[in-house]
Amino acid sequence: MKKRTTSRLVEILLLIVICAILQWCKTTSQTGSPADDKLEIPAYTAASYKQHLVYEGYEAVLNEKMRIPEWVAYELTDQEVSGTNERSNHFRTDPNFNGAQADDNDYRNSGWDRGHMAPAADMKLTEQMMRESFYFTNICPQNHNLNSGDWKALEELVRDCANKYSKVYVTCGPIVTDKSLGTIGANKVTIPNAFYKVLLVSTPRGYESIGFIMENKAGHKPLSTYAMTVDEVESCTGLDFFPALPNDIESQTESIYSLYVWDIK
Repeated sequence: MKKRTTSRLVEILLLIVICAILQWCKTTSQTGSPADDKLEIPAYTAASYKQHLVYEGYEAVLNEKMRIPEWVAYELTDQEVSGTNERSNHFRTDPNFNGAQADDNDYRNSGWDRGHMAPAADMKLTEQMMRESFYFTNICPQNHNLNSGDWKALEELVRDCANKYSKVYVTCGPIVTDKSLGTIGANKVTIPNAFYKVLLVSTPRGYESIGFIMENKAGHKPLSTYAMTVDEVESCTGLDFFPALPNDIESQTESIYSLYVWDIK
């Protein structure tokens, strides 16, 4: 009789332990850290776009009417920052995009740079990554002073953060408000009014994010003057960034930013 009672107690204890483990797994899946996969991909309706392009180093969606990307997203690691493949400087049409897009003739003598969204300097790990970064589905007409100045400084900041935090999630692209800057070339490539970039990292304190918007014009200002919350960038773009985060974490993370986290003076 005593042996049967002991066995029953063991069964009950095992049941309690199993229930506790299942509850812990459920709680973690709802409020804990998500799998760090595809956090950089914004929410969008696939039916509203021609094609979602997936490459070795980045993903993108092209706005075919404007001939510029809607968004470009990628995860940058410290290993990728240390890549050694040389810059190719060979801009080319995207062989994977089935539709109208820009080409090199559109930019020739236009007065506008072929501005990378996912920069070539972030795509040095493999030859394929470098080659694909020069597809016109990753390029926008960009003011030369911006491209070689503050936008470049922001790209360098991203690489510094990848080294500091091991990886950083990046989503960026153009903002077109009124098409006041017109178009270039026979393909009528729309000149954006501005550009956005949002960043996300995982730190010992949790996830941290920050956003930036830069007008497509000459000038120079400290990066801190462009900084804003991801919520503010979402209001300007209509996109939902980092939707793979649990809702409570996403809401908290995107509503604030810290210049200290990003080493911005």
